[in-house]
Amino acid sequence: MNLAHLLERAALQDPARPAIFSGTRSVATHGQWAQRASGVGAHLRAAGLQPGDRVVFFMRNHPRYLELMFGAWWAGLVVVPVNAKLHIKEVQWIVDNAQARWAFVTSDVAPDPAAFTGLDGVMDADSAACTAWLEGGEALPAITERAPTDTAWLFYTSGTTGRPKGVMITHRNLLTMGLTYFNDVDPVDVGDAIAYAAPMSHGAGLYAIPHLMAGARHVVPASGGFDAAELFALGRQLGPLSLFAAPTIVKRIVDEAEAQGLTPEQCGQSFKTIVYGGAPMYAADIQRALRTMGPRFVQIYGQGESPMVGTALSRTHLADAAHPRYAERLASVGVAQTPVRIRVAGPGGEPVAPGEVGEVLIQGDSVMAGYWQNPEATQAAIRDGWLWTGDMGALDADGFLTLKDRSKDLIISGGSNIYPREVEEVLLTTPGVSEVAVVGAPDPEWGEIVVAFVVLQPGATLDSKALDAFCLEHIARFKRPKRYEMVDALPKNNYGKVLKTVLRERLATGT
Repeated sequence: MNLAHLLERAALQDPARPAIFSGTRSVATHGQWAQRASGVGAHLRAAGLQPGDRVVFFMRNHPRYLELMFGAWWAGLVVVPVNAKLHIKEVQWIVDNAQARWAFVTSDVAPDPAAFTGLDGVMDADSAACTAWLEGGEALPAITERAPTDTAWLFYTSGTTGRPKGVMITHRNLLTMGLTYFNDVDPVDVGDAIAYAAPMSHGAGLYAIPHLMAGARHVVPASGGFDAAELFALGRQLGPLSLFAAPTIVKRIVDEAEAQGLTPEQCGQSFKTIVYGGAPMYAADIQRALRTMGPRFVQIYGQGESPMVGTALSRTHLADAAHPRYAERLASVGVAQTPVRIRVAGPGGEPVAPGEVGEVLIQGDSVMAGYWQNPEATQAAIRDGWLWTGDMGALDADGFLTLKDRSKDLIISGGSNIYPREVEEVLLTTPGVSEVAVVGAPDPEWGEIVVAFVVLQPGATLDSKALDAFCLEHIARFKRPKRYEMVDALPKNNYGKVLKTVLRERLATGT
């Protein structure tokens, strides 16, 4: 099964149906998309690339991303998506590690394509040459056959500690993800539209697969990225949008709805479904989102190693405010998605009791084949068929998973375990607090102490004493921060995740 067959199927069913949009402008029907992908595949094969060769995508969000990606799959190649905010030297490391043969770029992130070494070719997606590839009439006689276990997507982890690892995601993994979306995340029909406001090099781009399966539309904002006002306007013009968003993006969308004075019904004219994940969404934030915009949210939890598939907190769960454990469920990431099993284990793999904290394990057809050319890391991550995620969490008796933190984020102070997220949840309910990140700092007496980096809302005035008093009202004394750092913003990566490694470095260097 080659994922390109999904595009061929959609084109055969209704070739004239609009498929890809740049803003409100239609740039390809399903038939044109398939024809262009076939042309890209033909040119890549003519350039000497063979099935299984790697093609790097170092691009901003762009309508041609979808055409070129499916063109690579049409030729049986492996897509290597790269964060558009990486430095050229970091991208070169990925090119070398993946032993890539070709790269597609956009000039804003790669102004000098010749700077890359070791590639047979580099093409700017905005160039006349790329247009000729897409519209030149060339075509492969047939889609290149690939086995379900062949790699389709070689995703490099964010690499906040050490070098990133290449995660081998197969055609079966992504087909599983696509089919799961309909059952556990959101139904889709031909009238729907997915917007790519988050990076297409990550989970947002993978959600093209279920929407292609349904024959829906694909919308790349004209800005090429995230702008809340632009998304509200696009939704009103094209029909309610669906999108994947990190919690930071969700907060900005809610801010915009409040700034415009929109009712939940008016928000529904712009947004059908907002799927959030990739970082913690605190209970106070999702409660505010639901009040402001209504029941249009679904939470998912997964990893690059099990892309977009782990657990889901459905629209129904989020709306069931009468449930006696609603508060606990709201703070959870939901229940196991259909094709996977979730369990929580102790250090040796032993099961832990409901409510007890351990490492989260995932098993199922969405789990990666392994790490590219790194058998040691693969053996450490996949044991007896289970993916050890590195996330700490607890399952309740009903199967709802509540994440605590990454195992490396656990703070051990005076011999007691402290989970930063628990402290963050409390601080975020403090009036005047906008964002919080809690980390551990080395301490000669306690081993580690709890440090909170706090971003205040505009016009708010809070000091450490006020924050400390609030914490003491809600959590045990030993869990409260020993130190508060007021900052203008938290460092985040391209996907909206707070970079706690950077915060620890600031503490270590006194900056």
